[in-house]
Amino acid sequence: MLKYVVLGSGFAFAAAVQPGPLMAFLLSRVSMSGWRRTLPAAFAPVISDGPIAVLALLVLDRFAGGFEPILKAAGGILLLYFAGSTLVAWRREKTGTASEPPSAPQTLFQAVAVNLVNPGPYLGWSLVLGPLTIEAWRLSYGYAITLVASFYVTMVLSLSLIIVLFGTTSLLGLQGRRVLMLASSAALAGIGIYQLFSALD
Repeated sequence: MLKYVVLGSGFAFAAAVQPGPLMAFLLSRVSMSGWRRTLPAAFAPVISDGPIAVLALLVLDRFAGGFEPILKAAGGILLLYFAGSTLVAWRREKTGTASEPPSAPQTLFQAVAVNLVNPGPYLGWSLVLGPLTIEAWRLSYGYAITLVASFYVTMVLSLSLIIVLFGTTSLLGLQGRRVLMLASSAALAGIGIYQLFSALD
């Protein structure tokens, strides 16, 4: 069970600190409205991922068997790619050539809409969380619930912490962002390697 807590939490942390549409939304919202009004947006993935998860699991269930190792391997490669691109973004931050995040919507429902059109959750559920959830379910439904609960609890807590830190301190200035990017890159690489090895079983 601990394995699924670590996998769910690790992937959630890596996803939460990734630059992207949701992070741009949070940064924009904090700068415009403060952290208290932005905090509910941390729950956007919980709301938006429901239909995405159901769709991904239904498709995976239909094409289970020989197709699952291929998805696991593809997920591992994708995560290693994201780990590499995060490392590139870290280097750009270090040299001062990072681009500013784009403007983003200002309500929780708009944040949910941003996440629904963001390819990240679809890729995450299709290539990483979906196969892991099916693997865990085959062992015990409790393991699958633990995996998914670990993912969303960590996701909401990580996003909430980022919102509060951005809104109340300067801890997530340039140096803080660099540390988070490196930690995210390491987490993505670790989970990607696990996915590749589990595809070979």
